[in-house]
Amino acid sequence: MKSHNKTAFISILICLSLVFTGLTYSSYITKTDYKHKRFGVTYMTMNNPFYNIIHNEILKEVENNDDELICLDPSLDIEKQKEQIYFFINQKVDGIFVNPIDSYQIKDALIAAKEAGIPVIAVDSPVNDEDLITCTIVSDNYDAGVQCALDMMKRKTSAKIVLLKHSTVKSAKDRIDGFLDTIKDYPQYEIVNERECEGQIEIAMPQMQEILKETKDIDVVMALNDPSALGAMAALEQASQHNVLVYGVDGTPDVKSLINTSSMIAGTVAQSPIQLGQNAIKMMYDFMNKQDIKKEVIIPVQFINRDNIHLFDELGWQ
Repeated sequence: MKSHNKTAFISILICLSLVFTGLTYSSYITKTDYKHKRFGVTYMTMNNPFYNIIHNEILKEVENNDDELICLDPSLDIEKQKEQIYFFINQKVDGIFVNPIDSYQIKDALIAAKEAGIPVIAVDSPVNDEDLITCTIVSDNYDAGVQCALDMMKRKTSAKIVLLKHSTVKSAKDRIDGFLDTIKDYPQYEIVNERECEGQIEIAMPQMQEILKETKDIDVVMALNDPSALGAMAALEQASQHNVLVYGVDGTPDVKSLINTSSMIAGTVAQSPIQLGQNAIKMMYDFMNKQDIKKEVIIPVQFINRDNIHLFDELGWQ
């Protein structure tokens, strides 16, 4: 078995064994057992293809360096994610990548990592206390919300708007803030209802169904991400409300494929999970090689609608 394939196989086995044992912190992984660098990564959930793309980019470079990556899935449970960070610390990993479920509640675990001298890269969403993070890699989330609002204002002179949010995650909150700040001086754009949905399609759909029972007159849905937008669309389709404009953020292949076929999808703001992953692992290795790195890397976003969808790969990610 080739070395990098063996490394990937070991990483997968470790990840699976920890998941299926409910994170019983085995002592079989010790620093002396492994010659090369070992990293830990915990995303808010792996039930989102966006994070799989980020992970693949990080894993690819780790394999190229014959190093090891331990991936754990907290499934949107902040206490579990904190446990996973403590686990990485106990295993004396060389570096940690974290996609925080809660930008505030993760602080204690990050303090422990800093005290242990382990660099931490925040990916896709910042944390509240940036002093605890070696580097933060994010999309321009505020601008994503701005771009959605500007497009909506071009299309509609007034609107009754629903927000689908995930307020404990700063990146998601920044998108909604960008949207709200853009329309705040225009009273004809009114927020008529809002819900927390954790960015999950299976939560967004029933939340949108409840909104439709409470609020009959809706023109626009601003969703924090594309899975939430798809959940909203499913609820609107079920209720035969086809004249509502839905905005998402991510640029997923699923949403891009609907832009030309569904009147409901007004647009999505494309992030680049490929660039997020590539920048995250680059900053980690640069830091370990004693190179100067930026405290924050902000990756531009692009608005996609029917006018420019032909410029993008509908089947892939940016």
